[in-house]
Amino acid sequence: MKVGGGLCTLNVGGRRFLFSAELLQRLPLSRLSRLQRCVTESELLELCDDYDRDRNEFFFDRHSDAFGFIVLYLQRGSLRLLPHMCELSFYNEMLYWGLESCHLLPCCQRRLHDRASDCFIHLLPGEELGPREELGPREERGRQRWLERMRRTLEEPTSSVAAQVLASVSVLFVLVSMVMLCASTLPDWTTAEMLDQHRVIEAVCIGWFTAECLVRFIVSRDKCEFISRPLNIIDLLAITPYYVSVTVTILTGENSQLQRAGVTLRVLRIMRIFWVIKLARHFLGLQTLGLTLRRCYREMVMLLVFVCVAMAIFSALAQLLEHSLDLEASNQDYASIPAACWWVIISMTTVGYGDVYPVTVAGRVLGGVCVVSGIVLLALPITFIYHSFVQCYTELKVRSARSARSLPPEFIS
Repeated sequence: MKVGGGLCTLNVGGRRFLFSAELLQRLPLSRLSRLQRCVTESELLELCDDYDRDRNEFFFDRHSDAFGFIVLYLQRGSLRLLPHMCELSFYNEMLYWGLESCHLLPCCQRRLHDRASDCFIHLLPGEELGPREELGPREERGRQRWLERMRRTLEEPTSSVAAQVLASVSVLFVLVSMVMLCASTLPDWTTAEMLDQHRVIEAVCIGWFTAECLVRFIVSRDKCEFISRPLNIIDLLAITPYYVSVTVTILTGENSQLQRAGVTLRVLRIMRIFWVIKLARHFLGLQTLGLTLRRCYREMVMLLVFVCVAMAIFSALAQLLEHSLDLEASNQDYASIPAACWWVIISMTTVGYGDVYPVTVAGRVLGGVCVVSGIVLLALPITFIYHSFVQCYTELKVRSARSARSLPPEFIS
């Protein structure tokens, strides 16, 4: 049953749009142009939500205002984001009708890309901006569903009971590996029996982390994107040193070459402290911290610039007042400007270890000004960072609750 000639009515979200059958074929909207190739009504229903044969009307349960903007693009040749609508939601509508971000105007493309960049860290793994159409055979669809279930189990700790159990086991291995790493630095941890036990436990933990990382890589949808994720890079940095140290030990044995390489091996071994960051995959607080730092990197850079400028000014004045003006009674802690920088930074942050302090009256006055200036400079960007942290925490909490398919009562309203 091919779509007949004359006018076709597209009912999108309750609004009707009239198109000629010939125009539908020429439109750069893949979903509408594919209607012309449909032979049976079942094929039509794969592309639309309902079809009225008598009135030649196609029903789409989509956002009508967004489709109205897309119709304006077809008429005028310029596509803008819909005001007062989330950029990602509008992009989802674009993907449904067959458009890409390249069809947007450059200014709207930048808005969309900035929004996608902000949300990238806390987007649910496997969640896409647009719907995926399953056009393959039944076996392929079953395989895709199985892979998607595996991805959710491995990437979303709150998605199912199996995911929670797997996340708990992974956290347990992280804690065990951290305890063993800390215990290995104790003075009494030198007996052959203790070292053998440490090697066994370490090998088991590394085996678990390696298997987990390989399975997540195998079931990932985009291998290049998987490798480029920060948490996966941290996993690689935490796992690789073990295999490097084992390889070096096997190749060199317990001879002088290994002893000369001992410093390198110790550095590689201490890199396993990155396992602590793996906890960010399972704890909302660490995810919030990472997302806040990502969104507020401009404010963090501004804060760093403030501190560096103040450090340069106060360290130069402190070196002058405490050392250069009176060479006979000079304070050797301020013998140079770089040495005075340490006093400036601990004063501005109000830490004040007391290991370095001014002894002249002018130097103490300068110290008071330095402390007050540090409080003011550090407080300026803190408010914005705090509000961004609260916003990130709320977003991640809602997304985590949604992945568990249940919203807590405070978010229902």
